[in-house]
Amino acid sequence: MNSGNRFGAHRVIEPPFALPKAALRLDNQSPLLDNEIGIRVESLHITSTSFTRLWQDAAQDEKRFAASIMDIVNRQGKFQDPETGSGGVLLGTVDFIGPQLKVDLLPNDPIVTLVSLAQTPLRLQKINKIYPSLGQVVVDGYAILFESGLWAKLPDDLPRELALMVLDVAGAPAYANRYVKPGQRVLVIGGGKAGLLCMHEAKKKIGTNGQIILVEKDEERAQRARSLGLADNLIITDARNGLEVLRQVENFTGGALADISFNFASLPNAEMSVILSTRSEGKIIFYSMSTNFSQAALGAEGVGKSLEMIIGNGYIPGHAQIALQILRDNKPLREYFSGLIKQK
Repeated sequence: MNSGNRFGAHRVIEPPFALPKAALRLDNQSPLLDNEIGIRVESLHITSTSFTRLWQDAAQDEKRFAASIMDIVNRQGKFQDPETGSGGVLLGTVDFIGPQLKVDLLPNDPIVTLVSLAQTPLRLQKINKIYPSLGQVVVDGYAILFESGLWAKLPDDLPRELALMVLDVAGAPAYANRYVKPGQRVLVIGGGKAGLLCMHEAKKKIGTNGQIILVEKDEERAQRARSLGLADNLIITDARNGLEVLRQVENFTGGALADISFNFASLPNAEMSVILSTRSEGKIIFYSMSTNFSQAALGAEGVGKSLEMIIGNGYIPGHAQIALQILRDNKPLREYFSGLIKQK
C-alpha cells in the first residue's frame, strides 16, 4: 500500500494547492491508503449554524432537507455548508486502520471524529432519519479520516448519542476552561448545547465572586439555563440588537461590562453585542461559524474597542475529556441532554 499526505492533500480534486477544508471537491472513492482510517458512518451531527440554515431553506421539510444533504455530499465528496463553510462531526464504527498508523483502535470500535465534516471525505448511500432537535442525521455511509485527523472512542459509561451530542461542541467548554479566570464577569451569547457546556465550565472557574450573563432570544431556553444553575442573569432579547444587549449588560455589571465573552449564536450579525458589551482589553471567543470575522474586526475598530478576539477553532488539547467529564459531573445537565434524545 501507499501512504498519502498526512493532512489529506492527496484527496483534494480542486482547486490546486488546497487542503481538504478549503477544497471544493474531495476524492471519496479511491482505495484507502496505509495512513488512513475507514469508518462505517451511522450518523452525522451537523453544526447548529449549518443545520439551522439548511433546515430553514428546506422549509422544515425532511425530504427536501435530505435531498440537500445528499446533493452537497455528492458534489463535494464531503459535507460542507456552501454558505457558512462549516460541517459537524460523525459517529460510526472503525472499518479499516492503515498499517502505518500506531493508534489505539480496533476494527468495529465506535468512534466520533473530532475534525470537521468539511474536511472529511464522505459518501452516503442513504439518509434514514432526521432529528431536527438534535441536529442529527442518521445515515448509511462511509468516511475517511486522515493521519492528522482527531477522533475519540466512545466511552463505556455514557450512552453513544449523549457522548456524540457533547463531542460535537467539545471545544466550547474547553475554551472556558482555558481562558476564564476566578471572579470574572462572563457573557455568553446563545443557550444551546455549546452555551450550556461553556457556562458549566465557566461557573467552575469564576468561583463565588464571578458572574455569568446569558443572552438568549428564546425565553424557555434562557430560563432552563437559570434552572440548571448555570446563568446568574438573563437577557432575553435578539442577540443582533447590540445596543439593547449593551444596556442590559451595563445594568447587570454596574457599567463594568464583561471581562470575557463567548459568541455561540447560530445566526449571523451578533458580533456587535459581544464587542459593545466586553470591557476594553477584554477577551471575546467567537465560536460560532455564523461569525463574520471581517465585520467583527472592523466593528471593534469602528467603536474604538481594543479587544483580544479569538477564533474558536473547535480544538484544544483535552477538549473531548473536558466535555465528557461535564456529563459525569453535572447530573441535571446530563438529564436535560438525555431528555432531548428521548424526545427525538
